[in-house]
Amino acid sequence: MTHPLLTPRRERWLLLTIAGIQFTHILDFMIMMPLGPQFTRLFGISDAQFGLLVAAYTLAAGVSGLAAATYVDRFDRKHLLLTLYVLFALATLACGLAPGYGFLMVARVAAGVFGGVLSALAQTIVADVIPFERRGRAMGIVMSSFSVSTVAGVPLGLFLANHLSWQAPFIGIAVLSGVLALAAAATLPPLNHHLKANDRPSVWRGIGMVLVDRNHQRAFAFSALLMFTGFTVLPYFTIYMQANVGVLPEQIPYLYLCGGVATLFTARLFGRLADRMGKVPTFTMLALGVIVPLLAATLMPRWPLWAVLIVSTGLFVFMSGRMIPGMALITGAANPALRGTFMALNASVQSAAMGLASFVGGLIISRDAAGLVQHYWVSGLVGVGASLAAMAMAWRVRVHGSTVGPRPV
Repeated sequence: MTHPLLTPRRERWLLLTIAGIQFTHILDFMIMMPLGPQFTRLFGISDAQFGLLVAAYTLAAGVSGLAAATYVDRFDRKHLLLTLYVLFALATLACGLAPGYGFLMVARVAAGVFGGVLSALAQTIVADVIPFERRGRAMGIVMSSFSVSTVAGVPLGLFLANHLSWQAPFIGIAVLSGVLALAAAATLPPLNHHLKANDRPSVWRGIGMVLVDRNHQRAFAFSALLMFTGFTVLPYFTIYMQANVGVLPEQIPYLYLCGGVATLFTARLFGRLADRMGKVPTFTMLALGVIVPLLAATLMPRWPLWAVLIVSTGLFVFMSGRMIPGMALITGAANPALRGTFMALNASVQSAAMGLASFVGGLIISRDAAGLVQHYWVSGLVGVGASLAAMAMAWRVRVHGSTVGPRPV
């Protein structure tokens, strides 16, 4: 049911505000991956240690999501969102002030603690106020934050890193987060409708009800596979492009720029398609579509830049595109009375899957004597297997509040 205080205009502002918050959160995570070659060189660390730096953020977010399940449904969503967002901004600022690898690791853990819950809370708010039949389009708007972060955020961050220092992107994200926090405080309406229910269970009973629900279990499995698909490959994409494909450091922003521009158009398209054609059929189409660029990216030899851009753009389009019907399906699978708890636990599942996938990817790849990345294609095959498993699981998830949806199981 639509929020009683939301006119169409205020609904649009709410979605844009959530998209802005998601933009900074996603950019904070994404900027780490293209900075991989700088970190390995400046800190003298291995690819596996860099993978651990990426995994630390996601694993911390996973643990934080478990803790959030005990309180997320007990507070006004707006107040909780703003509190977590300010803490996230401070943790990101600490990343930019880190003097070395150890301090940066601690700061990344802190950013993951607050950032992981932020994502779950943002998705919960969208699910609270947007009916399922229009949620694909709403998720398309929110997920366009991924596109904006790739088309503008990552290239700008790399420009700052190349011309100032690697710390500059994190300081910039922290400052922008502060500005967006003020905007969110001014534009978001009270989001406390869930607190007015008379039959709310206790904290631990609510967690237990979420965990024992078979449909929730299927949704969690689907969510984990959704994340695992990309994160055996994506953290090492820039490293492979530079070491094996011969892409120059100054050319890396073009990969993100082209991918981001393409997804700016396709995110809204996939959102409308999910509402019109159905979330599961749309996800199935995109889960199959991602296989080709995923394998091509991990098997690519020294190709010209235009060919690399075709593959990388296809990878961004399909990898991010799956998330739109996928997240609409996950939010629809939650029991509405327990949605905040479900989404907090789902954030843990997703973060753990991302961290595990990043760690596994780091264990799979290695370097030969010439510095070339080896066995990256094996990571690609693991991602393909996860995509196929997610596609099968999507058909088993039952959706609440939809007149048209997956078959009951």
